[in-house]
Amino acid sequence: MPRPIPLIAFILLVVGGGLLIGSQTLPGPWYAELQKPVFNPPNWLFGPVWTLLYLLIAIAGWQCWRYIRSSLAMRLWWLQLALNFIWSPVFFGMQSIGCALIIVLLLLLAVAAFIMAAWRPHRPAALLFLPYLAWVAFAALLNGSLFLLNP
Repeated sequence: MPRPIPLIAFILLVVGGGLLIGSQTLPGPWYAELQKPVFNPPNWLFGPVWTLLYLLIAIAGWQCWRYIRSSLAMRLWWLQLALNFIWSPVFFGMQSIGCALIIVLLLLLAVAAFIMAAWRPHRPAALLFLPYLAWVAFAALLNGSLFLLNP
């Protein structure tokens, strides 16, 4: 049976990091005043969705670390995490919808590339990223819509 310390470390890094960044970049009056598309979800939905996704991201990263540590998939896992963690400070902190759109599109590519890179060597990690891919695609659509609605 594997030791739980590395898994706990991945969970603390990803879930803890995501929650910390989220708590420092809460939507404020600026975001409330933006014109939003009709499909914009309620604000309360983002926290639970991201918490679940961060847990899946952490488990996938831990699995890659255990089974395919020196792989392209592991490098892509780190890349997507960095892009994920910088999106909120750019969007909410800098209030830069355009720069955030570029970041979320790069994140979408990184998540898709991770899935492709992990598919053969460790399919469970790739499968854990499928809900993340769907959500990031939706986030990119939402970010793009906000960009177009708020010139």
